[in-house]
Amino acid sequence: MDGVTVINHPLVQHKLTIMRKKETSTAGFRRLLREISTLLCYEVTRDLELTMETIETPMQTIQAPVLEGKKLVFASILRAGNGLLEGMLELVPSARVSHVGVYRDHETLEAVEYYFKAPESLSERLVIVVDPMLATGNSSIAAIDKLKERGATKLRFLCLLAAPEGIRNFQAAHPDVPIYTASIDSHLNEHGYIVPGLGDAGDRMYGTK
Repeated sequence: MDGVTVINHPLVQHKLTIMRKKETSTAGFRRLLREISTLLCYEVTRDLELTMETIETPMQTIQAPVLEGKKLVFASILRAGNGLLEGMLELVPSARVSHVGVYRDHETLEAVEYYFKAPESLSERLVIVVDPMLATGNSSIAAIDKLKERGATKLRFLCLLAAPEGIRNFQAAHPDVPIYTASIDSHLNEHGYIVPGLGDAGDRMYGTK
């Protein structure tokens, strides 16, 4: 699909398979999510712009590459997005963090916002929005709507799993935001869950129902 990057690295796919298994424990699921998020972070930041800086090594003075521009922002869609956030911050500890509290009404499947906190100067930063699942797309669309209202212009969306229906809805609302995912699954069931999927990521990560 145009605008969608499927991250098919063998380690990503291996870890995702273990996460899908219903017998994987809460602790195991949480650990794997942190590990896979680091691998996904490598891919979603692969083309960041660099500039040259003069530094001194123990041997000589050289021109060496460093990231250009203001620090990244990782925007976590609560609560499950925090599972991806933890591993990404291990890789980019200097990143700023935004939290977007959105939950899906189980009757209407519509997104309900309850919290928002973001750094200043979003217009000058690349914002990577994270949520394990792109199912109906309603929550991610609402989160990006809010971030754009606050000035974000350069955004990317990163998830573990995406459904074709969610991708279509997302791209209709935000065609300028590229999607990065580890898998495009088959479809949504009548309750709006991804099939074959891995269940509710938040519940599996925190041991709730």
